[in-house]
This record gives sequence, structure tokens and C-alpha cells, in this order.
Amino acid sequence: MNGKLANPETRAIVGSVVRVASGNFLEMYDLMVYAYYASYIANAIFPSSNHFASLMLTLGTFGVGYLMRPLGAIILGAYVDRHGRRAGLILALLLMAVGTFTIACTPGYRTIGILAPIIVVLGRLLQGFSAGVELGGVSVYLAEIATPGHKGFYCAWQSASQQVSVMTAALLGVALSSRLPPETMAVWGWRIPFVIGCLIIPLLFWLQRSMEETKVFKARKTRPTMSAIFASLAANWKIIIVGMLLSTMTTVCFYFITAYTPTFGEKVLLLTNRQSLLVTFFVGLSNFIWLPIGGAISDKVGRRPLLVFFTVATLITAYPAMSWLVSSPATIRLLLVELWFSCIFGCYNGAMIPFLVEIMPLDVRTSGFSLAFSLATAIFGGFTPAISTYLIHVTGNQAIPAVWLSAAAVCGLGATALTGWHRSVWETAEPEASTY
Repeated sequence: MNGKLANPETRAIVGSVVRVASGNFLEMYDLMVYAYYASYIANAIFPSSNHFASLMLTLGTFGVGYLMRPLGAIILGAYVDRHGRRAGLILALLLMAVGTFTIACTPGYRTIGILAPIIVVLGRLLQGFSAGVELGGVSVYLAEIATPGHKGFYCAWQSASQQVSVMTAALLGVALSSRLPPETMAVWGWRIPFVIGCLIIPLLFWLQRSMEETKVFKARKTRPTMSAIFASLAANWKIIIVGMLLSTMTTVCFYFITAYTPTFGEKVLLLTNRQSLLVTFFVGLSNFIWLPIGGAISDKVGRRPLLVFFTVATLITAYPAMSWLVSSPATIRLLLVELWFSCIFGCYNGAMIPFLVEIMPLDVRTSGFSLAFSLATAIFGGFTPAISTYLIHVTGNQAIPAVWLSAAAVCGLGATALTGWHRSVWETAEPEASTY
């Protein structure tokens, strides 16, 4: 292994992966911090005499940022396809940094009144706009620098970098809950993770500024205009719809096992905040392990077999697993159930991301990928914490979020079937893709 890393070409590739994934880290770190401290943000920014209403406003604001993702995917994605992967990713990081700083520094409702929630919502909208292209831009970049036959493994590091964010945010939460009493956390302690996010922004800019453009993009003889990219997106609407359905399974499962876990553990299972965050940390670690494994397996056996297997596994096991968990809530049960869902997410996503890159036409590869994924996140995934909370509230069934996860699996399975039955859906995709 040391010999391989000593190879200058290998070191250069590893460096490129780290640089491009760094902005992805900030995006997911900010999202996880907001989700983990939802109950504190609810009290500081969205106070109400009804705690459920206050929490729903906070989780709704978490989800509303995703409504900007499709717009960011189209505008920033077209910018990336026109001006280059590197330039687009640096712009996205800049916008994300401004959104993070806004949320970190906004005074509470008791200080500036209605301006507090308005400013936080605007910060989330800006973060959502930026995030619309971040994942797609990173995935396309990794796919274009991948060595032959290893595209799935390379693309997996996009999602793997997000898991580092999940673990970092969770460990920070455990440390804060150990050091600061709940009263202090409610007043100002919840802001510390956001401030830390602001402090690491200069390092991320330094890393991404040293990133090189991909050879695939530099080799293109023509650069489509913005209007041509928009026209191509409209012409390829079938691919984008299929990509959205494929991505629904990934986005719902991811936010279910990461962003929603602290709220579910604390408010539904009545575990401590520290217990819930520790489970979330191990989920992030498990995701980090399974993602490259899923990508590497898909390089060997093809993408579609994994997509079919793990969507069917979700349909069979999701509700029984959640029913077993809520029948006797305990930290170990929550951990076991979440680790199983983590395996499903990691292996499915490891195959899905390169598959989505492969079926997108080259001229709109970033914008098409980003739009498909952003639509799935905006309509389904980003609202998973709020929808799960609401479903439990109206039904009284604590296992009901499993139905939402199963519905997402149906979307993924249906999209996979469409790609098998109607190959014309991606007839304009890149010829090299052979792992369907």
C-alpha cells in the first residue's frame, strides 16, 4: 500500500479526491448540524407556546432549503457545464459559506423578533441553492478522473466525504452535551458547531483553489451556451425523471438514518441526546465503509443488480425492523436497525451515483445529474425529518416512518425497472457506460 501511495500519479489522484470532496464536507456538515440541534434552534429562532409547532417550523425550514436545490442545479449546473467543474465547485463553496455564516450569526427571536426566522430561512435557501450543484459537480468530477473500471469506487468518495461530516457533527454534539448543561446549549451552545463550520471555510477554499480541471472537460471541442444547456435539459426530461426516482431512495434513506436519528431517538424513543448522537456517529462510520464497497461491487457485477436487490430488501425489512425497535426502545436496538439501513443506503448509493452519471448526456452531465438529484431531495428526501415527525403525530404509530422509507424504495425499484425495459431512456448517454 505504501508503494502505491508513493507513486506520484496515485498521490495526485488521492489529492484530487480530497480537494473536490472538501466542499462536499462543508455542505453536509452544515445540514447535519442544523438537524442535530433542531430542538435548540426551535426554541431560539422559532419559539412558540406549542413545542410541536415550533419543532415543525424548524424542521420545515430544514426542508425548505431543498426547494432551492432544483434552481441551483439548473443555474449553477449549467455554469459548471459551460465554464468547468473547478470553477463551478468554487462558486458553490462560496455561496455555501455565506449561508453558513448567516445562520451562525443571526440573533435569536427574543432579540430581533420576526427578523430572526426570516434571516435563518434566507440562509437555508442560499445553502440549498448552492447544494443544488455540489453533489452533482463532485460526482461528475470524480467519474471523469476515475481510472477505467473503477468509476463506482471513485464516485463513492463523494458520499463518503459526507459521512465524515456526519461523524464530525455527531462527535461535536456528544462533546458539547458532555461539557455544557442543557440551559447553556439552549441559549448559545448550539451556535458553536456553526461557528466551527465558519472557521474551516478558509481551509476548504485553499484546497479547492488548487484543484485541477478534469481532462474530459478540457478535451471537449465545444462548450455549449447556457441556452443550449437549458434546451438539452428539456429534451432529456425522461432521463431526469428516471434519475429523480432513482435518487429518491438514496435521499430519503440517507436523511432517515442521519438527520432524523437524533430527533427520533430523543423525542420518540426517549433516549438521551448523547445516546442518539452516538448512534448517529456509528451510522456515519458504517456509511463510510459501505459506500466504497457498494461502488466497487457495482464495478464488478453491474449497477442494476445492486439497485434491485437493496430496494427489495428495504421493502421486505423496513417496517418489521422499525416495529421491533419501537416495541422496546433501547440504544442497542436503535443502533442495530440503523446499521442495517446504513448497509442498504451505502450499497444502493454506491451503485446509483455512477449509474446516474453514466446515463446523463455529456453536454448536460452536471446540470442533468444535479437537477435529477435535487428534485428528489426537494420533493422527498429533505422533508424526511418533518414528514416522519408528522406521520407519527397524526397516526400515533412510532414505526410509521418505515412506510415513508418503503415508498422511496418503490420509486427506486420502479426507476431501475424502467432503465431495463426502456433503454431508449438513456440512448443519448455516454457510449462507455457498460455496467448497467
